[in-house]
Amino acid sequence: MPKLSDEYEELRKTVEAFARDVVAPVIGDLYEREQFPYDIVRRMGEMGLFGLPIPEEYGGMGGDYFALCLTLEELARVDSSVSITLEAAVSLGAMPIYRFGTPEQRAEWLPRLASGEMLGAFGLTEPGGGSDVPGGMRTTAVLDGDEWVINGTKAFITNSGTGITGVVGVAAITGYRGEGGEALPHGRGGKPEISTILVPAGTPGFTVSKKYSKVGWNCSDTRELSFDDCRVPAANLLGERGRGYAQFLQTLDEGRIAIAALSVGLAQGCVDESLRYVRERQAFGHPIGHYQAIQFKVADMEARTHTARLAYYHAAEKMLAGEPFKKEAAIAKLVSSNAAMDNARDATQIFGGYGFMNEYPVGRFYRDAKILEIGEGTSEVQRMLIARELGLSGL
Repeated sequence: MPKLSDEYEELRKTVEAFARDVVAPVIGDLYEREQFPYDIVRRMGEMGLFGLPIPEEYGGMGGDYFALCLTLEELARVDSSVSITLEAAVSLGAMPIYRFGTPEQRAEWLPRLASGEMLGAFGLTEPGGGSDVPGGMRTTAVLDGDEWVINGTKAFITNSGTGITGVVGVAAITGYRGEGGEALPHGRGGKPEISTILVPAGTPGFTVSKKYSKVGWNCSDTRELSFDDCRVPAANLLGERGRGYAQFLQTLDEGRIAIAALSVGLAQGCVDESLRYVRERQAFGHPIGHYQAIQFKVADMEARTHTARLAYYHAAEKMLAGEPFKKEAAIAKLVSSNAAMDNARDATQIFGGYGFMNEYPVGRFYRDAKILEIGEGTSEVQRMLIARELGLSGL
């Protein structure tokens, strides 16, 4: 395992202590009541966690993406719905504005996003679409004078309906292009031109539906969004018109490393809880950790976690070095989410009946783990991306 620098290690220990002392005592009750952790989010903002990879000129901490990943891992060791709130706010909400926004957009939004005063969200997925984003997109944005008029629906959008949600980046079809790149009228065929438009919370025509009832991630806010003749200024276009598809591909490549870090945190949490339990639980006159069947399970859990951590460290290293990292990000997402799911299953088995009880963290880990194999690119999509990077093509 690469040795962390003193700065990274200090951050890791700080977040570890925060998760242990602040998050752990209250998260079980919040989770079962499906309440958004406003106080925890406020305190994370005070610590500067929402601004870790944002430059100081925009109110951030001036750190990097790896610092964010270390933070996500430590939070997810205790609860991944708190961790995904931070991940979505930074990776999907703030970073696209930092990467692609105009100086005016950065100045308007980033200071509040970096402080945690406001949360951002990314409106990509639609009810009829999933992995096939361009083919499933139905949301449109038509330029009417100096305004975009947006119509459509988005599904499964994290952080989109909290009391502190400030802005949603909405991916929409803004036109169609022929084979030669010429503009075509709406509905005349051709390739859809996808752009991203920033929609402030509270804009007329922008409706936030009630929260989904989810199997896991019960402290995170996930909703469906509707846009009915929603008008925003033309200046709210994020970056260049027609660059939305390229923007979200880059955003998701980076986000996969973040989700991998979160997954490693959940996997490590399963190891932590299992080690405590097998040393305390007695059976047939010994702690159950005395028995080889249990030892092998815990050893496998540790091996998966260690391997997955190396994968996301490597992907983050390549990203920060400015090298291509698409394959490494997909590998990290694939192996880390698998490790989280497998460890959650094994931890629940080790705990036996207690693993099925809500008062034990492993039950929460089990409920949270499955979405990690789905969100921000399914495991099947990761395998497809890896194969393509190896020169294999096809469906």
